Parts: sequence; C-alpha cells; structure tokens
Amino acid sequence: MRPLRNPVIQAVLAWLLAGWMRFCFATIRWTHQNRGVAEAVWDAGGGVLCAFWHSRIGLSPACWPLDRAQPAKALISLSPDGQFIARAVALQGIPAVRGSSANKDKADRAKGGSQALRDGLRQLKVGALAITPDGPRGPAREMAEGLPLLARLSKTPVLFIGLSCSPAIRLNSWDRAILPLPFARGAIVWDVAHYPEGAELADVALAWTERLNAVEVAADAITGLERV
Repeated sequence: MRPLRNPVIQAVLAWLLAGWMRFCFATIRWTHQNRGVAEAVWDAGGGVLCAFWHSRIGLSPACWPLDRAQPAKALISLSPDGQFIARAVALQGIPAVRGSSANKDKADRAKGGSQALRDGLRQLKVGALAITPDGPRGPAREMAEGLPLLARLSKTPVLFIGLSCSPAIRLNSWDRAILPLPFARGAIVWDVAHYPEGAELADVALAWTERLNAVEVAADAITGLERV
C-alpha cells in the first residue's frame, strides 16, 4: 500500500511538512513585487480567485497573510496525494474545497468537479479561493477552463501569483514541484485581472496562461531559480 493512502502516515507526514514550511517561510528573505495589487484586493474585501501553477503549491501559504487578507480556501483534488496536500495546507490555516478545476465538460465525472464548482462559488461570496489551473495532473503551465469559468460566474477578480524560492528542493513529479529550503531567497509577484465581458473561455485561458507565466518568470528572475 502506498504510504499516502494510510491515514495515520498521511497525517504525520502532513504535520511534518506543515512545520517545515512554516520554518522555511519564517527564515526566507522575501522580495515582494507589485504587492499593491494584492493590497487593493485585500482592502476591497469579498471574493477573489488566487491562481498559481501547481509546481508552486509548496510555497503558496507564504503569499496569503491570514491576519491581513480575506479568509481563504484551496481547491484541491480528491486524490490521495490531494488529501495529503489538503491536510498540510489546512494546518497553516487554509482549509480545502475538494475537487478539480479541470475542464468544465468533465465536471460531472470524476474528481467531484460539479460539487467543487458549487462549493467554490459559495466560498467566493465571502473570501478567497486558491486554484492551480494546471492541476491536478497537468500538462504543466497549461490552464484548463475551470479558473476562467469560476471568474465569469462569480464576477470576482483574479490574482495571478508568481512564487519562487532558491535554493529549493525540486521533486521528480510531473510538474517538477519545488519545496522551500530555510534561509533561501524568495519572491512573490502579483498581477490582477477580471473576466472580459463576452469573451470565450478558451481565449481567456490562453491569455491568462501568459499572465500567470509572466509573474512566475518574474519571481524566478528575482531568486535565480532555474526554469524547467
């Protein structure tokens, strides 16, 4: 049996990972670029979608100050790996909405997409919803239509968040995910958009892919993390 399918092992590993992330975040030397964009969204209150690529989940709690920003939840898949990530993130004050933000046409099949859509829209009435629009299985840095669909239905702003850390642990996963190391150099870069009136989902997904790539490239340039 895979270790992450054992609930006891999963809980212990999630606790250890959450502790490691908190320690790293406290010791990393952070650079913030275009933070005023996020500050304006936080000041306005209400719903907001937060988008970052799947490879940067391990850095994501660092971008959302719980004492300053709206209460947040994270949209995380129903897979065993997703359950592990959900536990670790929840231990840092960001509970999960379980399901997938993948293609809307698959919402009624696996991964709880239909329920996740309803739960996500409910969350966006009161706070933030974090999404990895290329998750849970990629292709890496290719945006599915789930994020634009949620933005169109909820009429909430979308924060594109570029996250980087160097040096870092790079996993041998489909997205080459990174985990932070203590005393590293970190960067968080923001951009913001609203769903364009009358636009097609596929067109928005392509345009927003470029914007999300741009903030991540900017963050990697600050830290010196190699792009892969």
